[in-house]
Amino acid sequence: MKDFINKLYKNHSLIYKGLLFISTTFFIVYLFPKSGKFKYNFENGKPWQSENLYAPFDFAIKKTDGEIESEKEVLVNNSVLYFNLDNTIEAKIKSSYSNHFKNTFSDSIPRSVSKKLYKIGEKIVDELYLFGVLSEDYNFPEDRAIVVLDGRVKKQDGFFSHLIKQDGVSKVIDNALNKQGVIQYKTVFTSLFFDLVEPNLVFDKSFTDKALQEEIGKIAYTRGSVAKETLIISKGEVVEGDKYQILKSLQSEYESQVWSKSNYIWVLFAYTLLVALALLMLLLFLRKYRIEVFENNTKVTFIFFNVSLMIFITTFVVNYDAKYIYIVPICILPLVLKAFFDARLGLFSHVLTVLLIGFIVPNSYEYMFLQIIAGIVTILTVSELYKRANLFISVGQITLIYIIAYFAFVVIHEGSVKTIKWEIFIWFILSGLATLFVQPLIYIYEKIFGLVSDVSLLELSDTNSKLLKELSDKAPGTFHHSLNVANLAEASANEIGANAMLVRVGALYHDIGKMRNPTFFTENQSTGINPHDELSPKESARIITDHVINGIEIAKKNNLPDRVIDFIRTHHGSSVVYYFYMQEKKEYDDVDKLDFSYPGPKPFSKETAILMMCDSIEAASKSLKEPTSTKIDAFVENIINKQIKDEQFLNADITFKEIESIKKVLKHKLANIYHLRIEYPE
Repeated sequence: MKDFINKLYKNHSLIYKGLLFISTTFFIVYLFPKSGKFKYNFENGKPWQSENLYAPFDFAIKKTDGEIESEKEVLVNNSVLYFNLDNTIEAKIKSSYSNHFKNTFSDSIPRSVSKKLYKIGEKIVDELYLFGVLSEDYNFPEDRAIVVLDGRVKKQDGFFSHLIKQDGVSKVIDNALNKQGVIQYKTVFTSLFFDLVEPNLVFDKSFTDKALQEEIGKIAYTRGSVAKETLIISKGEVVEGDKYQILKSLQSEYESQVWSKSNYIWVLFAYTLLVALALLMLLLFLRKYRIEVFENNTKVTFIFFNVSLMIFITTFVVNYDAKYIYIVPICILPLVLKAFFDARLGLFSHVLTVLLIGFIVPNSYEYMFLQIIAGIVTILTVSELYKRANLFISVGQITLIYIIAYFAFVVIHEGSVKTIKWEIFIWFILSGLATLFVQPLIYIYEKIFGLVSDVSLLELSDTNSKLLKELSDKAPGTFHHSLNVANLAEASANEIGANAMLVRVGALYHDIGKMRNPTFFTENQSTGINPHDELSPKESARIITDHVINGIEIAKKNNLPDRVIDFIRTHHGSSVVYYFYMQEKKEYDDVDKLDFSYPGPKPFSKETAILMMCDSIEAASKSLKEPTSTKIDAFVENIINKQIKDEQFLNADITFKEIESIKKVLKHKLANIYHLRIEYPE
């Protein structure tokens, strides 16, 4: 049991990566659409590239969106209008008609004429209320079908023209009087019915809308069907018209059937295999080419988190509305990874992420082409992310690439620029603006994952920072030494393509531990008094080597990033404080070298190796007397060759060729520092 626990402990890093790999795989598969993928690619207006396609099963042909919308429009334009009838109004009007007639017509009219006029008035009332009088003037077509409801019961139906509008009462009166040849009584009858007529019909909008929705619900979304084994399309035949719609119907039916039947588990298993394969490629890339990243679980977690985040955001947008897919700023991923790691890792992760997103988005080929091209442009154009102007310029270039590529795809697919959706250009611009969010995002990631970007390194390189000002006040000689080392290290890093900003910051802070006992270091001894004179060589060596431990403590107290602390830990490696070691050997034969050695570790990167070389060269150069080019060359060769002999660079991924390049830079820089020139006569 104990051995098993020990094995678990020794392999805890790999176990963690395995669990991270599995959980990320399942999370991404969970985000994928719950359907299979149609195995054929086709485009409207383009030839069918595959072999002759026969229907694999019976399926219905779906109507196009345009056809369905057209049917809906016809139903809306021809839907029945429903009006509610107040059946008390007609009876009320008829009962009060007699009194109104007597009050309106005088007794001087002959009795026979009066009876005739009375009957004409009754006919007018019957005609007005045959269908009913509207309460207000509704703007409907005259031939629109109507139904009059009496207490939700259909009383009669007809057309809208049958209903009497407010301004139509006078027309009914005129027609009735003309037929009977008594038009001279028009004014009197108009006055009579003006006071008498009341509307008895009200438009029932809610009932009309409900009936319309019921009719719309009856619309069939399919038209006809295709039987199994029927030839759908032949190789080389142009995909257009009904052929295109049949293929779209087959694609939709295929995807829904694949996921809903017994092979659900197989489809899920296939998705899992593909996602796992993509993530495995990412892990293998890290293990082969970025071993320092692979061995750091926090960094691996950070990369997997960003890949998952991009897929999650894209899935969310697709589920909401796929037309907004290009608003998602996918190019943030390579920007972030380049800021914390390097361009190659950023591009590799970006390509794998886009390939996985291809399972989610429509028009996956077009989408993947656009995003991969944009990612390449991002990697090639964005340099020195801490310079704000560079980011704005790069975002502009990325947006331009999106627009150009999309324009080209539309022309290829449609053969014309008339069908371009100009609003997509706005989405590309919005995506570019969203990419600017990378700056605050990098800051957030630094705080959450404890990583360091060039932006933070730029802030740390400010010599007016609190810690460097404290170093300048307490140990001015050490501060001056650190500045010189920073300049040498930066030039050396630029020469071999290392991270110049990182090594400069590491050089500025590498000796902050000397603030604890500044006068024990020669560069800070301005009074000529050397406190080591009163100490034994072993005690002096301990104070000298302790500046590494003290530096780590001060750095952690001031929240310096681990990448900077690495320079403090490694800038002396496991080398020996040679002066005091030799002093001790003069007095004793048996001297333990470990008592005079730095605790290590040895440099494990190009940048930390560069700092060790530059620190040793700059410190020892103060002992050069009457320096010449020959002396400086020999001096640089001796110190660095001794470090190589002591195997100080054994763990660093630096080559002999790069070391030789660094030697040349240091020789040139020292020659400039000591102003070597010909001696002029007095």
